[in-house]
Amino acid sequence: MSGHMDEDKPKVIAVMGPTAVGKTLLVSQLTKDLGGEIVNADSVQIYRFMDIGTAKPTMADRAEVAHHLVDLVDPDQDFDASRYSQLAREVIVSLARQDKPAIVVGGTGLYLKAIFHGLFPGAPSDPLVRQRLRREAEKKGGVELYQRLQRIDPTTAQRVHPHDLFRIIRALEVWECSGQPISALQSDHDFKDRPFLPLKIGLRRPRPELYERIDRRVEEMMAQGLLEEVRGLLSRGYGPNLKSMQALGYRHMVQHLINGVDITEAVRTLKRDTRRYAKRQMTWFRRDREINWFHPRQMEDIVRLAGRFLGGLNRGDN
Repeated sequence: MSGHMDEDKPKVIAVMGPTAVGKTLLVSQLTKDLGGEIVNADSVQIYRFMDIGTAKPTMADRAEVAHHLVDLVDPDQDFDASRYSQLAREVIVSLARQDKPAIVVGGTGLYLKAIFHGLFPGAPSDPLVRQRLRREAEKKGGVELYQRLQRIDPTTAQRVHPHDLFRIIRALEVWECSGQPISALQSDHDFKDRPFLPLKIGLRRPRPELYERIDRRVEEMMAQGLLEEVRGLLSRGYGPNLKSMQALGYRHMVQHLINGVDITEAVRTLKRDTRRYAKRQMTWFRRDREINWFHPRQMEDIVRLAGRFLGGLNRGDN
């Protein structure tokens, strides 16, 4: 019974993997060979004016193939996985009606999970608690809040970066409102909201190879003008405490521009933190048993698999 129901669901190709692994090149090849349009699943590419540090597709890329859910909001606007899921699902359904394959690409595990499995609903919230926690963070620093999270919810603390104040405060807010760790509430939710039939393609490289690519990418971003991009954002009034400005690369340039950290040290720390982020991404993706893993060099195998999966939609597989 469920097999027939699955056949009626829109088919979606999802390309995922850590930062700098080579997703962009693969997706470019997939759209050439199979047609279709790209749906962004990177939580920082949704922000306007943040192009270099997010490795956003260029305007030339976007002129060649439609990219959805890029440049959605300004850096000071609120945006979360729930809103993302709603918009992404609308785009995928619209493409399915036009018989166009949707190719979802990104490294934000929560966004990908939101599309394919839904989010757990109804975590309690209280704006007053949130404001108080934000004030605490400003007074005492984020480290103290992170240490508190480690004590009350070590599972979530392990998943969250110590500088990700937004998620630390959210987890503490849920704890204060419900008396339960957010991780316990999430594990009680069965994530059976599955509106699509996905083919999940994961890209991975040996760690030394990936780390070398990360270091090279950081150097390229600096050469392209990451520092100037962040200086421009600050001069437009986008403050360093915004969620968007806490992203990789942006907070590191802020450290140099506002706190006087030497630029060489800021770049070194950016490379280190990006490597750590890639490691956390792989930990997240490894938990998903639906992912078919490939090295990016196996491009032909991936295109063949995707072509077979799409069946009648595929225009490139002879």
